[in-house]
Amino acid sequence: MKGILIRRMEEEDVPSVAAIEKTSFSLPWSETSFLNEIHKQRAISKVAVLDDTVVGYICAESVMDEGHILNLGVHPGYRKRGIATALVENILEDLKLRACSFLYLEVRASNFAAKRLYKSFGFTIVGTRKNYYVAPNEDAVIMMLEI
Repeated sequence: MKGILIRRMEEEDVPSVAAIEKTSFSLPWSETSFLNEIHKQRAISKVAVLDDTVVGYICAESVMDEGHILNLGVHPGYRKRGIATALVENILEDLKLRACSFLYLEVRASNFAAKRLYKSFGFTIVGTRKNYYVAPNEDAVIMMLEI
């Protein structure tokens, strides 16, 4: 997306990120959860900024040769503009630099838009976690990408 800046998430971004999280998920992460991600050594936390406004974020981590997308959100008013795609592309580049060979994530079984996004990158479904999500209870689909 033209004009979008992807950069490292900073502490001052957390209130905006948490606000997006609250509008996007039934059990949102707390501000403390995002602060913890910023400071974890193996974490990669990024924000998407448009006109000085945080419009999306992604949190991932790497352990050995595996990456894991933990959380991804885009403000409802900015969806379907390529922001999530830009965030995933950016994380993939970081994980390549960390010599990751695989990237995993979990997504609600009913989240067809997210599954479509990840499949566009070449992710495949490799399993299911029964009753992984609550409010409402739902299975998670485990997806994997060979980097």
